[in-house]
Amino acid sequence: MSGGQRILVVDDKQSFRFMIKGYLDDAGYRATCVPGANEALAELENGGFDLVLSDMVMPQMDGVALLHRVRGRHPQLPFVLVTAHGSVDSAVAAMREGADDYLLKPLNRVELLLVVKRLLEHAQLRVSYDRMLDCEREKFSFQNITSSSQAMKGTLAAARQVAASPRTTVAIYGESGVGKEVLAQAIHIASGENMTSFVAVNCAAIPETLLESELFGHVKGAFTGADREREGKCSRANGGTLFLDEIGDMPLSLQPKLLRLLEERTYEKVGSDRKVTADFRIIVATHRNLDDCCQQGTFRLDLYHRLNIFPVTIPPLRERREDIPELAEQFLGHFRQHQGKPLPGISTAALDLLMSHDWPGNVRELRNQLEYAAIVSSGDLIRPEHLRLKQCSAVQCSTVLDPAQDRIAFSFNFSRADFSLSAVTEQLLEWALEQCDGNKSSAARLLKASRKLFY
Repeated sequence: MSGGQRILVVDDKQSFRFMIKGYLDDAGYRATCVPGANEALAELENGGFDLVLSDMVMPQMDGVALLHRVRGRHPQLPFVLVTAHGSVDSAVAAMREGADDYLLKPLNRVELLLVVKRLLEHAQLRVSYDRMLDCEREKFSFQNITSSSQAMKGTLAAARQVAASPRTTVAIYGESGVGKEVLAQAIHIASGENMTSFVAVNCAAIPETLLESELFGHVKGAFTGADREREGKCSRANGGTLFLDEIGDMPLSLQPKLLRLLEERTYEKVGSDRKVTADFRIIVATHRNLDDCCQQGTFRLDLYHRLNIFPVTIPPLRERREDIPELAEQFLGHFRQHQGKPLPGISTAALDLLMSHDWPGNVRELRNQLEYAAIVSSGDLIRPEHLRLKQCSAVQCSTVLDPAQDRIAFSFNFSRADFSLSAVTEQLLEWALEQCDGNKSSAARLLKASRKLFY
């Protein structure tokens, strides 16, 4: 049985209307019958119909004209045309105008009910799909990225600007966990693109031998095991955005093909010489310094310049600690919804602990910490014991570089019991190694110290 959906039947013959109404009512639908198009339009003004079934040939206004009027006001409303055997070509032409299906007279009851059921189910799926997309747009829109930090506000302002240029290549820089993909999705949504046309590829997570096929696809027989043709991520991103995460880890052998994609806006499937037009924006992201990668010979300089058209840098969380309370409340709101717990908030002591932590994992680490705390707490305030952070043992080693004076200012934050010269020295060495990507010789030069010090 149906769910009682309302169907509007339009036909100038009373006997036909009576027959159709009987078929639909017996199947559990609620049929409303009218003799002409004008009456149908008046009924539709009141809304509430799930499908229209109209005769093709009627006086005053035929079924095709009614179809055009209905599509103008109700573009998603399923519409079925009914025609005699001699007008099949006209019915097919009408479908090209926007009808969802057609039926032939004399009408077959089983065929009628099958068509009606299929179109109503499809309409319900479309509504559910549209709601899902609306939720995704809201989730990943700029409105959902909040910040009190001036540095982060500048980043968001730049990202909003480039969103208005839907084919400009964007390079997003930032440490792991700062939210590079979240920002890329916000740019994509603000460009007016469909959420499903955002396609992400992690260049560091896919083996070099498979990455080219993953990006561009391949034809049957292109290599051993290619038993069928396969579409790549470029094809899926058509009309939207291709997001290449960890672009600094892309193999050198594949970089010329990406450069060609950027310059010519075309690509070829593996094993094919046929060019395919690339109709999508490319956004790349990396935690690496691509300029350094170029000097080290692991990244092509010409590709770097082609990718770096519109660079955007997301500051690490330790440089925008004022965002922590707002981010924490945002995450807790999400956990309240999905865990079914009240979670009234965070205690002052726990918030102080969050504010003093160095956050090497940035926003991702903050979210993970709060998700754990939300699970283990008993529904009251999140307290320090619910966090997997050592109280007062983490060192805040924030640095501020003044370009005018070339000065670096450090801020250390220890508990009194843990404070010592060796502790400060250890953290200073760790900071220097982080600045130099683990290179001890470079870190020693930065501190004007012996390399042996790091051992």
